[in-house]
Amino acid sequence: MNLKSLIIALLFYLFALSLSAQNQAFTTKLPIVYIDTHGEEIRDDPRIKAKLEIAWNHTGDENSTTDPRNHFNGDIKIEIRGSSSQMFPKKSYGFELKDEFDEDMDFPLLGMPEEEDWILYAPYTDKTLIRNVLTLTLAEQISDVYAPRCRYVELFVNNEYDGVYVLMEQIKRDSNRVDIAKLKEDDLQGEELTGGYIIKVDKFTGSGGDGWNSEYSSDNSKTFYQYDYPKSSEIQPEQKQYIQNYMHNFETAVYNNEHSEENGYQNYMNSESFFDYIFMNELSRNVDGYRLSTYLYKDKNDKLNAGPLWDFNLSFGNANYLNGWETFGLQVHEYLGDDNWKIPFWWKNLMGDAYFTNPMKCRWEFLREVELSDERIFSVTDSLINHIELAAVRNFERWPILGEWIWPNYFVGDDYESEVSWMKNWMTERIRVLDYSLPGDCGADPGLLPVDFSVSIFPNPFTTNFSIEIESKAYLIYNLKIFTVNGTLVQNEDLHISEGLNSIKVNTSNLQSGMFIYRLIKGNTEMSVGKIIKI
Repeated sequence: MNLKSLIIALLFYLFALSLSAQNQAFTTKLPIVYIDTHGEEIRDDPRIKAKLEIAWNHTGDENSTTDPRNHFNGDIKIEIRGSSSQMFPKKSYGFELKDEFDEDMDFPLLGMPEEEDWILYAPYTDKTLIRNVLTLTLAEQISDVYAPRCRYVELFVNNEYDGVYVLMEQIKRDSNRVDIAKLKEDDLQGEELTGGYIIKVDKFTGSGGDGWNSEYSSDNSKTFYQYDYPKSSEIQPEQKQYIQNYMHNFETAVYNNEHSEENGYQNYMNSESFFDYIFMNELSRNVDGYRLSTYLYKDKNDKLNAGPLWDFNLSFGNANYLNGWETFGLQVHEYLGDDNWKIPFWWKNLMGDAYFTNPMKCRWEFLREVELSDERIFSVTDSLINHIELAAVRNFERWPILGEWIWPNYFVGDDYESEVSWMKNWMTERIRVLDYSLPGDCGADPGLLPVDFSVSIFPNPFTTNFSIEIESKAYLIYNLKIFTVNGTLVQNEDLHISEGLNSIKVNTSNLQSGMFIYRLIKGNTEMSVGKIIKI
C-alpha cells in the first residue's frame, strides 16, 4: 500500500471513529431502543405508525447493538410531546403500543407494570441528564403517592443514534399508576360520583384547555383547572359540577383559614401528600413548581391528594429566571410578575398557616433521618450518574452542547463532570437552607402563632434605614438576620412585636451598599424572607 492509500485509509478510519458519536456499534449498561418510522417524519400531532424494538438483557449483563431485539418487537403509534421543550433538536416522544389489529396493547416494558401508554423523555437542557429521574426516585421513597417509574435507555430513530433517553410511565388512571376508581359515565350521584378524578394546573398543550377557573385570585390571576381524568370529551356534566364544587369548598376553607371539625380545609385534603409535594418542589427549587405540570387527584370517598409529580428538568439550579439558581428562599413564595401561570393562592396560604406547617415540619424532620438524609440523597444521585456515565459520553458526542448555553441554563460547565459537580454543590447548600427555612415548629401549639401575621419592608431600596411593618395578634419576639448574597451574616437583632400594627426602624449604617437577604424568624420558623437593597 502506497503512502497516499495509507493516508486515505487512515482518514476513513478516523472518520469511522468520529461516527462513534452516531455509535452504530457499542455495548452499554442501558437497554437499547430502536424506532423505525418507515421513512415518515414524527410530528406533534397526529401520531404516526412505527416499529419499536428493544434489546435488553434481563440478567443485568451489558447490552450490545448486536444483541437480538427480543425484549419487545412490535407496533406503536408515536408523536412528539412537550411544550417549550419542542424547540430543542432532541425531541421527547409519547407513544402507545399496538397489536396486529391496531388495537391498544399492554406490555411490561423493561420490567415496569404492563400498560399501553409510554413516554421517551429527552433530557437536553439538563446536562446532568438526571434531574427528572432523581426527583421521581426520591419521591417514590418517601410517599405513598404514585411517582412515574423510569428507566434509562439509549435510543436509535431510523438507524440514527439519538442519545440517552428516559423511558417512563405516562400519568393516567390505572391500578399500577394513579390507582383510583374508574369513573363511569353513569356514576352521577351518591358515593359513585365522588371519584376518581385527576385534574391539573398546566399549560394547555395537549389538553384542549377544557376546565374551569377558580373563583379566587392569585396575584390578580385566577387559577385554571383542567380535566385530566375523565377526559374532557368523556366527563359528564354532573361529574364536572362535583369536582368543581369540591375544589371550591377546599379553596374557600383555605381562604378563610378554617380549621373547624365541620368545615376545616383538612377535611378536603390528605395533608401528607401536600407536605411531600412541597418537599420535592422545594428541595429541587422547581421553577415550574405548583403552577405548571401540577396534578391533583381524588379517589372515591377520599380526600384530595397532591401529585403525581411531573417535569423537573428546570430544577436543582437549572434555570436563570424566577431565582431558580438561588439556594435560599422558597419557590412557593417566588413573585411571578407578568408570568401567565401563577401559583394557586392556597399553596401560599397553607405555607403561612401553623396548623399546616407545624406537622409539615415534623414530617420533614422525620424524613431527614433516613429517606431524605444527606447520605441517601447523594447515594441516589451518585448511583444514577454511575449508571449512565459511559452512555453520557455518547450522548454528548451526538449532542455537543457541553460548554454552550442552552435555554434556560444558569450554570454552563465545560464538561459533564463540572455540570454534575455544580449541581451537587448546589444541592448541599439547598438542603442546609431548607432545614432552617421551611416554616413550622414541630410540636408547637399552632394556636400560639399569629394567624393573620403580615410583614412589609419599606422603602426598598433604601439609603441608611428601612422599616419593617408587622401586624400581629400577640406579643412575640422575632429575630431579624441580614445576610450578604454569598450567605455571610452581617446583622442580627431581636425585634419585640406588640399586639396590633408595629412599625420598626432598622439601622443599617454598618452595612456597605449592595444587595442583601433578610430573614425574619420566630423560634425555628422562618416567617418572611426577601431581598433588600442599600444604595
